[in-house]
Amino acid sequence: MEAEYRTGCVEETWAVARQFAAELEPGDIVALEGDLGAGKTTFVQGLAAALGSPCAVTSPTFCLAAEHRTDRMLLVHLDLYRLHGPDDVLDLGWEDYLARGAALCVEWPDRAGDLIPQDAWHVGLAQGDAEDARVISFRKGIPA
Repeated sequence: MEAEYRTGCVEETWAVARQFAAELEPGDIVALEGDLGAGKTTFVQGLAAALGSPCAVTSPTFCLAAEHRTDRMLLVHLDLYRLHGPDDVLDLGWEDYLARGAALCVEWPDRAGDLIPQDAWHVGLAQGDAEDARVISFRKGIPA
């Protein structure tokens, strides 16, 4: 999947995330790239719902990691904004999550450095021309 979408509301962003859910496999890493308020958590809300998570998704800014058990896999939502580098990311249990076959959705993936593999999904999110409008781009192995 290599594509770009323009959405006009939260529900449309969730719909794009639902389409992406069909591509996601256990063990995948999804690098969520975008400024503050770009819609990264909104995207994960749609993804978790599409995968069958019964829980509400909120930003893990303060807890850093949130686990969402779904019908298909463990989905882990990480917010690395307050971390300083790969060593801090490893301290969060990065390797344990991967060993458990979790799919990782990583906000602020630059903080993880080389921990983000070459074959990671890169999902770029940017504010569109209206309050809830977004531009969402997908690339496999290439930053969005």
